[in-house]
Amino acid sequence: MALGWKRGYHPPHMTGWTSPTHIVLLLLIALLLFGAKRLPEIGRALGTGMREFKDSVTGHGPAERPELPPADTTTTAASASEHERERERETV
Repeated sequence: MALGWKRGYHPPHMTGWTSPTHIVLLLLIALLLFGAKRLPEIGRALGTGMREFKDSVTGHGPAERPELPPADTTTTAASASEHERERERETV
């Protein structure tokens, strides 16, 4: 017998958390947990986070960060001269 619309055959249906009934149930639970005021804030934060993640993965986004200015060389020269002075004191 070929498979068809025979007795015992069940057409495929949505399973898991992707069916519309489950999505509505999840939204109602979120509404009860967080309240109507916080849901838009949470959605906005999730959208921003997902957009930043996508931009970092694809390489799009703000320009390269500016490089730091060169280090101040006067402090290293001063510390080197102090080190030389200490050596002179030790030898005397």
